[in-house]
Amino acid sequence: MSSSAARAAVGGGVRPRGRGRAAAGGCAVLALSCTTLVLGFRAADADGPTPVPQALAFLPWLLVPGGAALALAGIARWRTGMVWAAVVLAATGWYARPYGPATTGARGPVLAELSVLTSNVEFGGATDALIGAVRRERPDLVFVQECDLLCADALAARIPEAEYPHRDVVRLDGSLGSALLSRYPLRPAEAVDGVMAMPGSVATVAGKDVRLQLAHPLPPVPGGVSGWREELGRIRDFAAGAKDGPVLLAGDFNASQDHAAFREVLDAGALHDSARIAGKSRTHTWPADRRTPLRTQIDHVLVSADFSVRSARFLDLSGTDHRALLVSLALHDG
Repeated sequence: MSSSAARAAVGGGVRPRGRGRAAAGGCAVLALSCTTLVLGFRAADADGPTPVPQALAFLPWLLVPGGAALALAGIARWRTGMVWAAVVLAATGWYARPYGPATTGARGPVLAELSVLTSNVEFGGATDALIGAVRRERPDLVFVQECDLLCADALAARIPEAEYPHRDVVRLDGSLGSALLSRYPLRPAEAVDGVMAMPGSVATVAGKDVRLQLAHPLPPVPGGVSGWREELGRIRDFAAGAKDGPVLLAGDFNASQDHAAFREVLDAGALHDSARIAGKSRTHTWPADRRTPLRTQIDHVLVSADFSVRSARFLDLSGTDHRALLVSLALHDG
């Protein structure tokens, strides 16, 4: 073989490998840039503009592009990229930890044990399943979101008043309606303003006033992030102003622990996410009606330090894209 032919053969083998490494390095840069952008907003304790809030909802899944970037950087023999990817993976793992303390710190004798159920029935589609769950589980308090007119009628007709004699129902159609059912006496309280109804009440439990507030802010859809942030801000303001006694704040928050706007609600009112206390902070609640690995927990029961959390269970209800959350609590006299 002539020297020119040998050079051509060698060159023909080297060039594809060089192009492959370059492509791997380019893909690694793209994956790392996107994940770093999202993690940067998380580190800054901000939600940012679209598509950052939507990506933050699934923050633990940043481990996938981070891991892929590490492999691609290795293929490209790009040491800086490998270090970058390792930092991204470490940061993602750090922020994926449960947010907040592992206990509410409740002290004193137990005055009452109670259970709380929250469910988004998606335009009333899961009303039948919800009624079945209420009859089966017999929770003391029920928070219902997206309870349309048919849902409100069904709750009135099929859940006996003898079992839930105290109710705060906002009769609106579609996703706008909400309902609060209670075994305990209720008296009116100021609602949190929102496009979708967020009623509030005060329940008398074992002689103590417990402030109840349903949460259902707008979702952070593209073009609607400002409305989502504004309504979560009102919920934060409620939490900040309700520190003088027991508080239960429950519903579909359209936000996870990875959103700054949700963490502000927790911190402003010194509230605790019951699922986190029960060791289930990463158990998904949405979407429940689709087979996708991208799922997150946006339905919550938040409690003040007057409560201890005994357990938290997630219920699959047909007809809705949300799982219901059932929490067992104890109210302390501390």
